[in-house]
This record gives sequence, C-alpha cells and structure tokens, in this order.
Amino acid sequence: QVQLHESAGVSVPHGGSPTLSCRDSGNASLKYDMGWFRQGTGKEREGVADMTGNGELIYEDCVKGRFIISLDNAKNTLSLPMSGLKPEDTAMYYCAAYRLTATLPRLSPLNYKYWGQGTQVSVSS
Repeated sequence: QVQLHESAGVSVPHGGSPTLSCRDSGNASLKYDMGWFRQGTGKEREGVADMTGNGELIYEDCVKGRFIISLDNAKNTLSLPMSGLKPEDTAMYYCAAYRLTATLPRLSPLNYKYWGQGTQVSVSS
C-alpha cells in the first residue's frame, strides 16, 4: 500500500528557494514512476516534473532549470527543490506515484494512481 504525504506548505517571497518532500508511509518501496503536480486556484492540475522507476526525468517547460525532482530510496522520500520562485508558481502541489498507463503524455495527471493530500506553496510578489 502506498501512502504519500507531502511536507508542510510554504510561503516565500519572489525568488525564494524552498524544497518540497513527499514520503511514503505505507512501507512500500518507492520504485514506481513518480511525479510532482500542481493546481492553482481555478486552474486544472498540471504536471511539473516526472521520474520513471529507472531514473528518466522530464520537466514542464516553465520550471526547467528551476525545479529538480529527486528520489532518496533509503528514506523513501521524493523531493522537489525549487528555486527562483515566481508568483505564478503559487499553487497546491501534489506528489503522485504508480503510473497506470504509458499511453498518455508523461506529465498528464491521469497517469497516476496514488496521490498525496497536497501542500500549498505561496509566492508573494
């Protein structure tokens, strides 16, 4: 059983560099494909970064060079260090695990079975 829990929300100024983390408390080894997603107020959920079980990475264009997705297998924790945050990065951020299908674009939220509860990232201008 996979049970995902994101770290606490953050509120940072423009240009801030927080790190989000996502831990699996269900004692399942995080060898699945995993991803980070976000949903702004009144917007659809969108993919931010994705990591396959063999370490292949992909990023949404708007976060390339600013966000990094990484997995610490020993700690069963997925991380998302972020830098150069902008007000438009303000959103609820979710981690997800276990890709259901390989037929959709990798950053589609429809890919994933397990989701965390989400954590708020707020960036002031």
